[in-house]
Amino acid sequence: MALLSFERKYRVRGGTLVGGDLFDFWVGPFYVGFFGVTTAFFALLGTLLIFWGASQQGTFNPWLINIAPPDLKYGLGMAPLMDGGLWQIITMCATAAFISWALREVEICRKLGMGYHVPFAFSFAILAYVTLVIFRPLLMGAWGHGFPYGIFSHLDWVSNTGYAYLHFHYNPAHMLAVTLFFTTTLALALHGGLILSAANPEEGEEAKTPDHEDTFFRDLIGYSVGTLGIHRLGFLLAINAVFFSAVCIIISGPVWTKGWPEWWNWWLELPIWPGQGGM
Repeated sequence: MALLSFERKYRVRGGTLVGGDLFDFWVGPFYVGFFGVTTAFFALLGTLLIFWGASQQGTFNPWLINIAPPDLKYGLGMAPLMDGGLWQIITMCATAAFISWALREVEICRKLGMGYHVPFAFSFAILAYVTLVIFRPLLMGAWGHGFPYGIFSHLDWVSNTGYAYLHFHYNPAHMLAVTLFFTTTLALALHGGLILSAANPEEGEEAKTPDHEDTFFRDLIGYSVGTLGIHRLGFLLAINAVFFSAVCIIISGPVWTKGWPEWWNWWLELPIWPGQGGM
């Protein structure tokens, strides 16, 4: 089936969550929908506010633009526009745009009669963002604990937050997140390499089938998760990597306020060591 006729088959009315038929149409290859409109509105408004904030700072250098959160003295209240209020409005716009995009994905899934795996996965990316700019500042009592919008300023915030808890890589949730990110990359690199190898055989040989792919991994590691299973595995690894990334920052400050190396003192205090009531 040609791509265009395939699209025509699935471009059906219905499946909308809000608005009914009001925005139930396509512009070229893009589905609009009510949440497509809200996504465009909030994304455009937030972007224009960033540029306006940059104009007030006197620079349009993308490396130097810095929309900073309010000072800690404002707590969880609204700050003056040029003293953090702009950051608060942009954060509202970004959150609304991300959630709108996820709901637009839900509507597309409903139209196609497929599962909600894509919006579910994207919701973990949204979780990571709102954890940094909403949940953690709420738990710490001030919007000033959010990260600034800007390239260099954001990198400075990451560095300063890491140093605030000494060696941040001693954070156990950080360890899990980094391990899962690398494992996701490894699993999908193995999968991608296998598909390319099977689909592009040497000259004169036929393309290989999933049976060959399964046999390769059975010979390599003794087990093959299968063609569907590798995608489920990659999906689970990826969302868990993002989840533990959110956990690692949400516990830094609201839960643990000391340097992360100190957290590991429980290991040294186990009763199995000489002088700790053990052997």
